Amino acid sequence: MLDIALLVRVHVDALIVAQNGMGVCDAIRRKTPVGKQATMSAPHLPKVAGIDPTVPVSTHSDGPLTEVPAAPGAFIQDRLAGWVSELTTLHELTERLAGTSTLDDALHELLEAGAVLVGARRGLIAFEPSDHRGPVSTIGLGLARAELGQIETVPRSATSYGRILEGLPGAEGPLATPDLLGDTGLDPRRREVAARLGYAASYALPITTARTGRLAAAVWFYDEPAEPPERQRHLVGMYAGYAAEHLARLLELERARTDVATVTEELLPSRLPRVPGVELAVRHHTAPQGGNDWYDALALPEGALGLAVGSVSDSGPTALATMGRLRASLRAYAVMEGEDPVAVLSDLELLLRLTEPTRSATALFAYCEPTRRRIVLAGAGHTPPLIVGDRRTEYVETTLSAPLGMLACWEAPSVEIAPAPGETVLLYTDGLLRRAGDSMDRAFARLHSAAASVPNALRHDAGSVADHVLRTVLPDGPEQGDGTEDVVLLAARFD
Repeated sequence: MLDIALLVRVHVDALIVAQNGMGVCDAIRRKTPVGKQATMSAPHLPKVAGIDPTVPVSTHSDGPLTEVPAAPGAFIQDRLAGWVSELTTLHELTERLAGTSTLDDALHELLEAGAVLVGARRGLIAFEPSDHRGPVSTIGLGLARAELGQIETVPRSATSYGRILEGLPGAEGPLATPDLLGDTGLDPRRREVAARLGYAASYALPITTARTGRLAAAVWFYDEPAEPPERQRHLVGMYAGYAAEHLARLLELERARTDVATVTEELLPSRLPRVPGVELAVRHHTAPQGGNDWYDALALPEGALGLAVGSVSDSGPTALATMGRLRASLRAYAVMEGEDPVAVLSDLELLLRLTEPTRSATALFAYCEPTRRRIVLAGAGHTPPLIVGDRRTEYVETTLSAPLGMLACWEAPSVEIAPAPGETVLLYTDGLLRRAGDSMDRAFARLHSAAASVPNALRHDAGSVADHVLRTVLPDGPEQGDGTEDVVLLAARFD
């Protein structure tokens, strides 16, 4: 984060030097020549961070000392006020950027803040990491999707942001094009698009870090020929440096979440089995930090079907690994002794206690004989199934039991149910209830109400039943509520 107090102190010291006869810019810019700089007209800047857009940065010119009024103290106070205003603006913009938690939000914020700092009205940012691992996106400010498309028709090597992204010589730093329409050396297509969209100048910056290399290229467009003065270039350069580090952190998080989601999906069934007498559907949504809820459906001998759902304590890579081991082990136990769900869960509990002594898990296993419409199930600390039909919507009364790994020896009696023709049995994890944001009692009531409200026209299809229940319980989508909870809903409709 920018240390505003330190920067102000540096500028005060520079002004003291200036008062003693040395140029102000000499003190600040390492003895570069002092001279007048062109200022840019930008009467309608976008408002960002609650800052008055008409004065995003100081408009004082860096004139030579011969223009200093007779009272040097007034000059120093005036210049200091301008610097404080600029640094305060920069501080507020970086604070807003630090508050973003997704790449898209950060890119939008960077684009808007940069427009304030350089005095532009429109712009775009192309996010393309140099390691080519993605994600890749292009975001515009004040430009419609069709206008972005027109800009992208210009050969990339002919655009300033394209030269940065392709790493062409001379594109390692800022690229200013103060007069797009009057510069006959530019690509004709670039000038044509600029004239059509009504911008006359551009200023582009690479967004890079020493650790990750190039992340993006940002370019801002001016309605009239213009070029930001050195002071504004310095401010936007400082902001871009901080933004690059923030984007690099968000990129790492985004890639980690994508990797977790990919591994999670690979550890779960790639498809559901087809067993006569029953139709299956599943809805699974992994939380960004999740990957600890699981489900399974496997065909067993003699036309039987095994259904399972479960949840592992904690989240992250270790929980994901535990989830994979439990699911694989349950499949083996189900093949050997699936007719006895209690035995299956007892074996699973013993495995967990021996291999993961500090971890617990909930699980529910159901042995189904679809042709007989018979289900025998047992649960370990898991939420009870819900039967949905024309004549009833009710929870299955299962015996209360502790989660796996909580007791020295787990065992609980099984329960047998007989779904009627056309009824659907819903198995789910508690993430569905917790995402609703209510207490557990209210969440159970909400789930029951959602299942009871399934229209008759939808009850003939397991997927339609699952979708209706999910939409009703979570009207804002599976992402609402607690972001650390997975959502699993497995529906089995019996003929």
